[in-house]
Amino acid sequence: MFKATKSQTVNTRPLPKHIAIIMDGNGRYAQLRGLPRIKGHYEGMQNVKSIVRHLSNLDVKYLTLYAFSTENWSRPSSEVKYLLKLPTDFLGTFLPELMEKNVKVTTIGHFNDLPKHTKKAVQTAIDRTKDNTGLNLIFALNYGARDEIQWAIKNIVKDAKAGRIDEEEIDNNLIDSYLMTNGIPDPEMIIRTSGEYRLSNFLLWQSSYSELFFSHTLWPEFSTEELDDLIYQYQKRERRFGGLKEEDGVDED
Repeated sequence: MFKATKSQTVNTRPLPKHIAIIMDGNGRYAQLRGLPRIKGHYEGMQNVKSIVRHLSNLDVKYLTLYAFSTENWSRPSSEVKYLLKLPTDFLGTFLPELMEKNVKVTTIGHFNDLPKHTKKAVQTAIDRTKDNTGLNLIFALNYGARDEIQWAIKNIVKDAKAGRIDEEEIDNNLIDSYLMTNGIPDPEMIIRTSGEYRLSNFLLWQSSYSELFFSHTLWPEFSTEELDDLIYQYQKRERRFGGLKEEDGVDED
């Protein structure tokens, strides 16, 4: 007898357009196995490939991955060096498949502050995939939400002083246009792995009405099956954006 898989089930309902993931737990994954932390980051990179393949096949339009935060610079220099080498390794091996799957690579964050080898690998991927029309794979590299908002405010003030915008024009849409995610829809789903219950300075403006999901699974072990289960949970939620339920007039608060 045919039994529908969860992937087939989620495909029968409207999919989230944009999923964002805080990929947490690589270090703990390695430590639990008596391995160096960088081995956990390596395994996490392998899992990125699996998740990208899966969401590309599901026809999700945007996937943002929190790859390296502005706070990650404070980690031991050897770990930082390895983390910033991962995009080179990842894109060096996975770019042909990204092209085959019609995936478009972009980034948010302060790109110019990254090491030359990281910038070169990422820029090559951006250039090679710029005309692709499938999944938009967005790497948050050297990204922090508070830093992003501060950066946007500075640029708004600069343009206001120069007379390019008027104070009365400043609204949510204008602020959106100054953020690093300009042109990218806000994520409907934000997932954090490893059992932590916080956003850790990730997409703070954009997540105002995101549905939040917290998994106890460490990122290298986070499977496509669990992802499908979370998408299915998302599809069963009622999103009211501060409004009322039509059937009973109950406020979401």
